[in-house]
Amino acid sequence: MARTFLQMLSLVAIIWLQSINGTNTNFPAYSSQLKHLLSISQIQLNNLAFASDAGKLFGWLSGIAANYLPMWLVLIIGSSLGLIGYGVQYLFLISRVSNLSYGAIFFLTVLAGHSICWINTVCYIVTIKNFPLDRQLAIGLTGSYQGLSAKIYTDIVEVVFPSSAMQRARGYLILSSVLPFTISVLSAPVARVINVVKTKRAKAAFISILVITTATGAFAVVGSFGSTSTMLSPLTNAVGMAALLLVPLLIPIGLGLKQLLPARILNRLKREEKVYIEEIDIASLDNMESGVKEIREGISSFTVEISGELTESSIEDDKTNQLTSVMEEIDVKVMLRRLNFWLYFFVYLFGVTLGLVFLNNLGQIAESRGCSASALVSLSSSFGFFGRLVPSIVDYVFSRSKYMISRTAFVVALMAPTGGAFFLLLVNDRSELWLYISTAIIGVCSGAITSISVSLTTELFGTKYFGVNHNVVVTNIPIGSFLFGYLAAIVYRREGNADGKCFGMECYRKTFVLWGTLCFIGTFLALVLYARTRKFYNSLRS
Repeated sequence: MARTFLQMLSLVAIIWLQSINGTNTNFPAYSSQLKHLLSISQIQLNNLAFASDAGKLFGWLSGIAANYLPMWLVLIIGSSLGLIGYGVQYLFLISRVSNLSYGAIFFLTVLAGHSICWINTVCYIVTIKNFPLDRQLAIGLTGSYQGLSAKIYTDIVEVVFPSSAMQRARGYLILSSVLPFTISVLSAPVARVINVVKTKRAKAAFISILVITTATGAFAVVGSFGSTSTMLSPLTNAVGMAALLLVPLLIPIGLGLKQLLPARILNRLKREEKVYIEEIDIASLDNMESGVKEIREGISSFTVEISGELTESSIEDDKTNQLTSVMEEIDVKVMLRRLNFWLYFFVYLFGVTLGLVFLNNLGQIAESRGCSASALVSLSSSFGFFGRLVPSIVDYVFSRSKYMISRTAFVVALMAPTGGAFFLLLVNDRSELWLYISTAIIGVCSGAITSISVSLTTELFGTKYFGVNHNVVVTNIPIGSFLFGYLAAIVYRREGNADGKCFGMECYRKTFVLWGTLCFIGTFLALVLYARTRKFYNSLRS
């Protein structure tokens, strides 16, 4: 079977895996119901949000496993962890499992969050190794679908579990348990590394998938607004999204047919040629053979010399490309001693992680302002999708040109609007327009930095130890989730009433000021990282 067909088939499998792997983004949609059912405080609820991210503290285990186990096994292990983590919680909500303590719920949430790391590791490694020349584009295209996870789950829940808030909470948990495991089992045979000896940019295929991806994102945005304005029914949203997720499968099918049909035609021509040759006179064949032999003898020495030179040259070119595409190839022990790592770590902490903490608190933020949590979660998911996609489009258009934007410069450009969006949340607007605008900005910028970070990790620290290195970088997510989320919960409790609930602008005012300030500090650190890596990115342009 042709390698190009298998490459594109693996890309479609990664798209499907990423589209259902953002299960932790569902938490805000059912957090209020979980808080009521378990009779817990806001701080305890925040600890559960932290637990969902705490699994990333052990994400490096999936990187080690990927070095020794086949990709399909890593994928099944990861999805099985999620099946157990979310599944037992669902059984508890429907009273099939009783006497689950708060500590047990916390552990199950950690386990479920940890499962995401295993699936992500498979997706990133397969994408990076199968598409070395289109790495950022492939990562951005596939990773953008993870930004749609909350939207996809919300669409299904609104169709299948529309009756009550408690039924919806149960729906999110059962889908988060079963759907990733099912897709992982179906994708395991094709989500694997293809041994690519020679590769070239699959321009037409990527442009086709890019168009499909953009259309999917546009439909998701329309559906997000439709959920509040009845532009589209829940069933239309769900069916439309399912159809758009299946459309990328046409690309490898088309490539397979394109390669299959010429092969059959060629075989037919060979059979006709064989019949024709048998009719040729044997003497004529002897004359032809002697002529060809003389020509071969005349050019044989020249061919050997040229081929030797070309082989040496191509090997040198390959080595040069491998050396210049990354700053250095280092393992995690050396990485932790690099200043660039710590700059990168805190930029991510004050950017992406702050954005994720904001999204984790969307349920309570929406409740405090009298808005629909599902609408905000769906909106942030849709714009996060486009955010993850934008860097890939920019990189593909301007790659290796004098207009190429370095990853670190791109991060600087995205951190500043994120900080501004937190301060926009302080605007007291009864229509809540600024809440929706700020949510969209934070979703776009957080998604874009998340997409950039995968390529940035490989460029700063190499591809050989990527599975472990990148999982160490993202350990800042649970750390930030706990610290920033805990502070937000304390402010919420102080401003709340005797029942532990808070309504109005004051619930999160101080929190937004702190988050915005930290984000601008992160912008300054991103500028320092840009200055330190500027020489390297200038060398890539030349």
